[in-house]
Amino acid sequence: MAFENFPTTEQPVHRVHPPQKDWRGFITGALVIALLATWGYIIWDKGRSKATIAQKEDIIANTSTQRDLLQKELEDATMRYDMIKTSSAKMEHGKDSVIYRQEQDISQKKARIQELLSKVNATQEELAQAKTLINSLNGDIEGFKTKIETLQGEKLVLKQEKDIVTNQRDQVIREFDSANEVIRAKEAIIDVGSTLHASNFSIRGINVSSGKEKETTTAKRVDKLRISFDIDENRLAQSGAKNIYVCITGPTGQPIANMESGSGNFNTRDGEEKIFTQRVDFNYTQGQRQTLSFDWSQNSSFATGNYRIEIYHNGFKIGEGTRTLKKGGWFS
Repeated sequence: MAFENFPTTEQPVHRVHPPQKDWRGFITGALVIALLATWGYIIWDKGRSKATIAQKEDIIANTSTQRDLLQKELEDATMRYDMIKTSSAKMEHGKDSVIYRQEQDISQKKARIQELLSKVNATQEELAQAKTLINSLNGDIEGFKTKIETLQGEKLVLKQEKDIVTNQRDQVIREFDSANEVIRAKEAIIDVGSTLHASNFSIRGINVSSGKEKETTTAKRVDKLRISFDIDENRLAQSGAKNIYVCITGPTGQPIANMESGSGNFNTRDGEEKIFTQRVDFNYTQGQRQTLSFDWSQNSSFATGNYRIEIYHNGFKIGEGTRTLKKGGWFS
């Protein structure tokens, strides 16, 4: 069977597509939301930054204020310490003393506090440490002050005791000096009182011929002068070795002396230096009279005239005698 193509009467079929969604609105909304969120975040972050900055500024301001207050406390403490040191400047203390060690501790603590306060970016912990050290420093300064006051009090007591001892010493010295004056006065009296005295002078010219002695008053025949005298009894003069000086003055008024024969010089109580002819040493017995005798010879002949013999003891002249030698005749 054959088929033929005939035009159909069926209408063309149109496919109906579902309506497409419009994403542009969503995207725009999302962008707006995102933009708003971004702006909100920026505003929030800026506000937070301002708050942080303000907080930091508050911290800095607070830190600066604390540092200034602590600096002021340190300066006040230092001023008190300097005043205490000034008041104790006259007190002597060595490197081993308690005062010296306290001064060293205070100086070191002050230096550490100043080091902490000098930091520009000092932390709260460092400021707290500085505060603790300042409190400790104030305690040290009070202890230093108490120690100084104690030492000053002890020094005052010692000074008072020293003044008392000094006054007692001065009183003893005055009494001692007064006693010494009395003793010296008594010793002077005894010294003068114990000075010996000479009397009963015998001055003879002696001529020596063929081993025999003969008394003569003719100057040219005199070989020596025999001088004798008594030492009177004295109750104050102690027994023992004594010495006297015999001074012979010739007719010319000049002292007779021969250094080779023992002549020399001595001082009188008046401070006068005097030439002695002969020194006579002897043993004296207290309270007894005794006679002394010695001969004086000279290298030259005896001249005519008066010979004055003076005896000195203890710087005083204790007696004198005179002998006149005459000019002999043709047969003398």
